[in-house]
Amino acid sequence: MPVFKYRAINRNKQAVSGLVEAPSDTAAAGVLKEKDLAIISLAEKAGKANMEIEIPFLNNVKPKDVVIFSRQFSVLISAGVALVQSLRLLTEQTSNPKFRKIIVAVGEEVDGGARLSDSLEKRADVFSPFYVNVIRSGETSGKLDEVLNYLADELEKDYDMTSKIKGAMIYPAFVLFALGGVAVVMMVFVVPKLTDMMKETGGELPLATKMLMAASGFMLGYWWLILLILGGIIVGYRLFVKMPAGKRIVDTTLLGLPIFGKLYQKIYLVRFTRSFQTLLIGGVNIARALRICADVVDNYVYKKLILDTKEKVEDGDSVSSVFSESNKVPIMVSQMMSIGEETGKLDVVLDKVTDFYTREINNTVANLMTLMEPIIMIFLGVGVGVMVAAIILPMYNMAG
Repeated sequence: MPVFKYRAINRNKQAVSGLVEAPSDTAAAGVLKEKDLAIISLAEKAGKANMEIEIPFLNNVKPKDVVIFSRQFSVLISAGVALVQSLRLLTEQTSNPKFRKIIVAVGEEVDGGARLSDSLEKRADVFSPFYVNVIRSGETSGKLDEVLNYLADELEKDYDMTSKIKGAMIYPAFVLFALGGVAVVMMVFVVPKLTDMMKETGGELPLATKMLMAASGFMLGYWWLILLILGGIIVGYRLFVKMPAGKRIVDTTLLGLPIFGKLYQKIYLVRFTRSFQTLLIGGVNIARALRICADVVDNYVYKKLILDTKEKVEDGDSVSSVFSESNKVPIMVSQMMSIGEETGKLDVVLDKVTDFYTREINNTVANLMTLMEPIIMIFLGVGVGVMVAAIILPMYNMAG
């Protein structure tokens, strides 16, 4: 972080000088003003270069950065700290260089008279429409501290849920990756030596050994083609998903998977109910809240369902009308939403539904981990067994 050298007059009318560390000269000036110093001169200290290196791939703003920022921001605002001062303080608490610059820029714009929500909206790659609209509702209602606190709670819950799901996938992914690595090493280093030895004997080889030798020969001779195909598959998939038709096919397929389909369904439902409830509490009208939630859910099937619901609501129908007709939404959800609309407590009902399906997701993930461990062990045993048999069996025949 840059260091600035300053000369100023303190509250006792005495001239003072020193150094202050801040992301920019504007932020440094703000820090000095908070100390009741009248600035005479302020300049970045020459000499020691700023060694902070920004690597775009590594310095991307992660969801965790936004979660931590939101929690700290809500604490400062609730404690009565001024908005601009809170943003300046947060620049010192942020370790991500890219995110720090964003907060500095937001603070400068707000200090210049811009609304916080308008400034955040310009950084759509970091702050989602959901985030911006919740902040805007807090500004409009004059309850920014309450809205920020609630937003921080919901972001933390969503981050915790996502982290648990990702954590549950680490073990099987690591085992499969390790198995693939062992298989490649065997194909590249062990099997070629076995092939040379088998050719010298001239004996008849088992089918499994012939297949293994053929696969090894293909990998050694056409490794560049394999890498090209894998790269093409990855790039092709990403391009396919960006197309509306591709997105529809992939999202529909995910919901139709035997075991994971139900898990994905619960995840999308929790995203919708949690976001919808947060927006309603923030004072966003139902139609606009549904439009924002459609993007938050990030699934073609549920996005279309929510947008259809938005159109029905604008025509005067209830929120639960479309949900009750869809086979992708459990009956309990549509019934609970209907009760919430009738009693005028839709936000309370959405909170209960969110808690219920969050527990369901946690239980499903725990059960999947318990189920996947023996499946992975069986898969690992079969893979290793086939490879060992293909190598040991011809050696046994040679000894015989």
